[in-house]
Amino acid sequence: MADSNFIDYVKIYCASGHGGAGSMHLHRAKYIPKGGPDGGDGGRGGHIILRANAQFWTLIHLKYRKHIKADDGQKGGAALCKGKNGADIILDVPVGTVVKDAESGEQIFDLAEDGQERILCRGGRGGLGNNNFKSATNQTPRYAQPGEDGEEGTYILELKLLADVGLVGFPNAGKSTLLSTVTSAKPKIASYAFTTLEPNLGIVRYHDDRSFVMADIPGIIEGAHEGKGIGTRFLRHIERNSVLLFMVSCEEDDIAAGYKTLLKELKLYNPELLSKQRVLAVTKCDIIDADIEKEIEKGLPKRLPHVFISSASGEGLDKLKDLLWKALQK
Repeated sequence: MADSNFIDYVKIYCASGHGGAGSMHLHRAKYIPKGGPDGGDGGRGGHIILRANAQFWTLIHLKYRKHIKADDGQKGGAALCKGKNGADIILDVPVGTVVKDAESGEQIFDLAEDGQERILCRGGRGGLGNNNFKSATNQTPRYAQPGEDGEEGTYILELKLLADVGLVGFPNAGKSTLLSTVTSAKPKIASYAFTTLEPNLGIVRYHDDRSFVMADIPGIIEGAHEGKGIGTRFLRHIERNSVLLFMVSCEEDDIAAGYKTLLKELKLYNPELLSKQRVLAVTKCDIIDADIEKEIEKGLPKRLPHVFISSASGEGLDKLKDLLWKALQK
């Protein structure tokens, strides 16, 4: 992971700009020795703005940019000249980025739509010049406002991938192989556990030019909600998926028990995940025959849509797409 371009968690310190001070100035000219106040207002400090950008898929561009400081507003000038506003800093982040306060852990906002912008740190307002304080009883005020301080804080940015279907399964259940078979994605595939160390996305083509997005995350083991295995690091990526495809290998001693273990881990991590549509795929079925499939089918949950598939032989893949598309329409 050290060399990976996929970064879905960063902690950054941000500080917006301070507002510029208002000007305390009295107008003076050749034939106007006692002109009135003409001090201009100070400029606003620069904002720190986050913008969701569909062209970004990782937070790596912020990994080494730990301190972000916007410019201060400039001071006001004579002749009612307003100080220049500090330049805003706009940080592009992937769609699906969640922003949290690093100290409290409280979620501040969620950028779930392309082009959505939110101000993370608001720049300080510029101070008013002395021209704003003149009155009938105080015609030459000799004071002006200082600019307001900007905001600062440490924030956590977490990326939760946006996908229609999320693959849920134990390590080496065939998730990456399925993704590479039904999409043009090229995840790393090998015959050992935890081959996948970062999420992968692919587009599944369906009938009549329709399609949906499938996401493969690293395998889940029992105790993942407590941090075992790769733990909760990638479980958040399935929170936004509309449909969860549970994948259990036919090599498992008890496929129904395996499914329940996966379901339990999701429930302990976030009970809201159980409200999503679910489909079960029994994988690697090219190594068993139809009679064994019938025996396995007897023990599967009755109301759960299921399919026997093999990414190697192509068995059941069309039926799987049909089940997933039907679930997505719900």
